[in-house]
Amino acid sequence: MKGFIRLIIIISVALFSFLIAANCILLNNNMDEKSKPYRVEAQRITHKIENGEDFNPDDYDYIFNVEKLSDDLTESSDDYLIRKINGVCYRFDYRVPSDNGNSVLLFNIIFSAAALLIFGVLLYVYFSIIRPFETLSNYPAELAKGNLTIPLKEQKNNYFGRFIWGLDLLREHLEKKKASELELQRQNKTIVLSLSHDIKTPLGVIELYAKALQKGLYKDEGKKKKIAVSIHDKCEEIRNYVDHISNTAADEFFDIDVSDSDFYLSDLINTIRSFYSEKMRLLRTDFIINDFSNCFLCGDIDRSVEVMQNIIENAVKYGDGKSIIISFSREEDCQLIHISNSGCSLSDSELPHIFDSFWRGSNVDSQSGSGLGLYICRTIMNKMNGGIFAEICDNNMIVSVVFPMR
Repeated sequence: MKGFIRLIIIISVALFSFLIAANCILLNNNMDEKSKPYRVEAQRITHKIENGEDFNPDDYDYIFNVEKLSDDLTESSDDYLIRKINGVCYRFDYRVPSDNGNSVLLFNIIFSAAALLIFGVLLYVYFSIIRPFETLSNYPAELAKGNLTIPLKEQKNNYFGRFIWGLDLLREHLEKKKASELELQRQNKTIVLSLSHDIKTPLGVIELYAKALQKGLYKDEGKKKKIAVSIHDKCEEIRNYVDHISNTAADEFFDIDVSDSDFYLSDLINTIRSFYSEKMRLLRTDFIINDFSNCFLCGDIDRSVEVMQNIIENAVKYGDGKSIIISFSREEDCQLIHISNSGCSLSDSELPHIFDSFWRGSNVDSQSGSGLGLYICRTIMNKMNGGIFAEICDNNMIVSVVFPMR
């Protein structure tokens, strides 16, 4: 905000300085004798007389009479000029040109009006845009601190309508997320306490059988075999409890909402193009999007963009940076989008695992990551009744996304 105030001051000083300089130049031009037009016309007539050429004073705007004098006069006056031509004195009667003072005044009025308009626009921008935005600029920082209850003041104008709506939507999303996380923690504690209580029973039985076998209380081989079967059953019961914990934790961890709607393929591709064209240019990676026939796809366009971004980011991370190509094909009622990157170093044996959660291939090197990107992509596509698969062809990694068509 201080920078904008400084800009207003600089522009105001520049306009005022320009106005003063322009007035000085215009006034100097008016006072410059050499710039008087009747002197120019008198000089032209002088040349004609010297060369013996005929002339007509009516052809000139300011000189209206030329008279040969018998006496030698050397001084001019406010109404005529004296010129000595070929030893003879001539009198040039002229009309005084109109004063340019009116033009200077008109220039000052127009320039002052324009300067006031510019200054008024700058003040309007300051009070209507800059100052309100200065107030809004603190809002993201408050959200980052976890202050999710601060209200957003409505603006009288609509300059920040979409921005305010977006911030408020973000606040509501974070608030719901926070409430969901608290509820998840409560549920997790409840599940852990419940399952830990349930697991204690089979563990206690296994412990009793183990102690009995250790002390040699069972001599009969049939009885021992029956105890071994019972221990195995209790282990299976514990394993089921553990699997239940794992599945519940995974389902809650990846609670992804997908809206059921329709969108154009071109909207999805244009969004991806706007995201990555400049980035790929800076990375000097050939980013090629092949031609396609537009169609209506079923699903959530925001989640679809997320899937495409995850795949392309992986292509940037784990490819050789030479090229990333997006191509298209159709099978029955499905639209397939193929994202191919050159320089795949993943082995064929690892390919079936790339969509597993928390799995990372041998080609990750020092690249950061959690091993969840493609797992999330598969989860999203399954919820949209689509699919995703990958293949390696000629040292290129090709990930294909399948969208159902409307």
